[in-house]
Amino acid sequence: MARIAGVDLPKEKKLRVALANVFGIGRPLAEKILEGLKNQISIDIRVKDLNEDQVGLLNSVIAKEYKVEGELRREITANMKRYVEINSYRGYRHRRNLPARGQRTRTNARTRRGRRRTVGAAAKAAPAAGAK
Repeated sequence: MARIAGVDLPKEKKLRVALANVFGIGRPLAEKILEGLKNQISIDIRVKDLNEDQVGLLNSVIAKEYKVEGELRREITANMKRYVEINSYRGYRHRRNLPARGQRTRTNARTRRGRRRTVGAAAKAAPAAGAK
């Protein structure tokens, strides 16, 4: 099993698809990396067919030229903390756990806001049960 940037790649997949399992590398970037290495590594090779030299070459190229996995996650977190500290609008949205890129929140935005909390129905139901 090939281990690149601390991630075990699935053996049966083609390398250009499997590289997308690394945080910070998508399909287009994976193909760009493999295009740069087309003399040493075939574009259509499967992960199980890689030898140790090719894995080492991939690791060195990715570590040298791109931010991936932990380093990228730390940078994203630091950016969010900076927005919060300088009291920008985006920081305010992050602090309140609301969408930060202009999406509407009157409807939708359930992923960020969580489950619906009904406001008026519970208050009306309680007095009706106690009254005679």
